[in-house]
Amino acid sequence: MATVTLRPGREKSLRLRHPWIFSGAIDRVDGAPVSGATVVVHDASGAFVARAAFSPSSQIRARVWTFDEREKVDAAFFKRKVERSAAARAGMRDATHGACRLVHGESDGLPGVVADVYGATVVLQLSSAGADAQRDALADALAALPGVACVYERSDAEVRTLEGLPPRTGVLRGALPDVVTLVEGGLLYRVDVAGGQKTGFYLDQRDSRASLRTVARGDALNVFCYTGGFTLALLAGGATSVLSIDSSADALALARENVALNPALDPARAAWREADAFAELRQLRNAGASFDCIVLDPPKFAPTAAHAERAARAYKDVNLLALKMLRAGGLLATFSCSGGIDAALFRKIVAGAALDANADAAVIGRFGASSDHPVALAFPEGEYLKGLLVRKAG
Repeated sequence: MATVTLRPGREKSLRLRHPWIFSGAIDRVDGAPVSGATVVVHDASGAFVARAAFSPSSQIRARVWTFDEREKVDAAFFKRKVERSAAARAGMRDATHGACRLVHGESDGLPGVVADVYGATVVLQLSSAGADAQRDALADALAALPGVACVYERSDAEVRTLEGLPPRTGVLRGALPDVVTLVEGGLLYRVDVAGGQKTGFYLDQRDSRASLRTVARGDALNVFCYTGGFTLALLAGGATSVLSIDSSADALALARENVALNPALDPARAAWREADAFAELRQLRNAGASFDCIVLDPPKFAPTAAHAERAARAYKDVNLLALKMLRAGGLLATFSCSGGIDAALFRKIVAGAALDANADAAVIGRFGASSDHPVALAFPEGEYLKGLLVRKAG
């Protein structure tokens, strides 16, 4: 097995259980590890630090599998890790909530591995060289979980290019059903496993949707609506009307279908608009539109801190437009899933938008990813989703 020796002092973050080793921390590599190979990591004195997956193409040159020198990284290792992750979420799936995240990457000790379960279908996403190299072991471990009939791979995220990996999608175990559905909060959704964003649905917003459902009111606007997760929550919570905007015709078609799947929801209260969100918000503002409740759940504007400045302008623009259209006493639920924008900066951006909109507003609630998306204390980078519930003075 190849070895990686760190520069003096560069083992400190690893001793604190942070799982990433950057290229600049490495003094030398002995052996010729291929992409994804497991290597032994030593500190400058030669003492064992970790076993990690090697990635020659990435600035994150290695990602730790284990800090235990006695632990082997083999098929049994991944089976234990997957079973442990699934057991930690045993209480999160029932008749009310039929889907959840089973594996959440570094926070579950499996860097680059994400697995979401929708009924009997597990969607696996591998974003690192080490995870990619362990595809079969991970697929076998997931397929062996009780109730799993299909494991489908959606390793087509752009981040794979940083690891020198091509996109990969398709069935790994079992057969993909013609229709995959989930139940969340008693609402039924169809999930586009093969062609949807991420793994087909934004499970991380489960708690946010439940919270917003309790305060939904009047005329609502859902921007970047995707397949209607927040739209259904607003309708179920008592909004009298919901206008939903997205640039994807396919997503809007599935959103309409999701409303139709729930007989308790009146489709006449839902309107849909295929458009660029920024352009459409400006048109609505210019037309004098106003709303009692607005949801802004945009895509990732800043994947890294290097993109933060440009992303900050985009977040400010969209929140400024929303606050101008929010009625007195209205509620704005605004989110950022950008890792390059932390919670403090996001709050500052929204505050700046309120100032420019000449709107007196207060934060009355905060949102984050649901508990099936844990954040390891040693890995704060895992806390990517943040949101604010803002009330405009009336």
